[in-house]
Amino acid sequence: MKTKISILGSTGSIGRQALEVIDKLRDKFEIIALTGGANVELLNKQIAKYKPKYAYASSLKDIKGADVLSIEEICANKENDIILVAVSGKIGLIPTITAIKNGINVALANKETLVMAGDIVMELARQHKVDIIPVDSEHCAIHQCIKDVNQVEKLIITASGGPFLRKTIEEMKHATVEEALAHPRWDMGKKITVDSATLMNKGLEVIEAHHLFGMSYDDIEVVIHPQSIIHSAIEYVDGSVIAQIGLPSMHIPIQYAITYPERFSGIKSKSFSFSEIARLDFEKPDISKFRTLQIAYECGRKAGSFPICMNAANEEAVFAFLDGKIKLFDIINIVEKMLESHKHIKTPTIEEIFEIDNEVRSKVKELL
Repeated sequence: MKTKISILGSTGSIGRQALEVIDKLRDKFEIIALTGGANVELLNKQIAKYKPKYAYASSLKDIKGADVLSIEEICANKENDIILVAVSGKIGLIPTITAIKNGINVALANKETLVMAGDIVMELARQHKVDIIPVDSEHCAIHQCIKDVNQVEKLIITASGGPFLRKTIEEMKHATVEEALAHPRWDMGKKITVDSATLMNKGLEVIEAHHLFGMSYDDIEVVIHPQSIIHSAIEYVDGSVIAQIGLPSMHIPIQYAITYPERFSGIKSKSFSFSEIARLDFEKPDISKFRTLQIAYECGRKAGSFPICMNAANEEAVFAFLDGKIKLFDIINIVEKMLESHKHIKTPTIEEIFEIDNEVRSKVKELL
């Protein structure tokens, strides 16, 4: 039987690569729905090729070849075996919750879902016996390595260090948008690439890992690994360390997530060669240069509404940087300023989460 899948964000980087994976496994998948944002031209090309029953885009009237449903309706459709949530930002939260409540497994490539509402989402997944399979290469690596989380001593999340690993603080302060987007290892969307340049991306991943695997923040370590060959590792209580290794390619974690628990040859990078790689380097992150990582740990430990505030402030500041309104280091300063004035809510509801998110974004825009 074919796995029935819907892809939210099929016109984005992860969504496009997911379809490339499915191209190699067409006999194993049936696409139920595709959703895109403003790029309706590409979405229509995807609809013509993959022939989903349903589709959604911000410009509804321009969709051709599929019945239009809202994203929430698509996620409530129990025809789906799994839904790939590859949209960026807070819009991924409600669809994820909708899928979980309808007993549909989720391949999660949306960081904000767990950063904003990790406790709520993971509890719902337990209640409805739904699998949340991470798509991020780091969390996917951990997922592949863990057999029994109760035997795990520590999670080790690797980071390439981004384009400014060997740059000074002064050089980062004057960095251009083009320099920030010149990631040495990964081809990603603009927002996540800037987050990688400041290491906020890794801070968000720490919070995600805490929720996904139930690990204390004290037991999650970030290590700079410029080659991006070891995607993450775990240390067991007996001192054994198991790592997931592979060439930098998002096709691998995407395929793992949507075919779990099976594996297929499908689309893959060239065979891995230890002799060709030759060396693997590791170092501690420079917190004086990448303050966002420390900020994320602090917000994660404080929990409640602090990660929501941090995420919203960072996202708006990143957009401002991409628009040329502020400098790279201003992103960090804006996040810190919003956190200083934040009124903490210990256990926010979904409604409060969105209220906090909107309020912080408004304050950032006023500040700008």
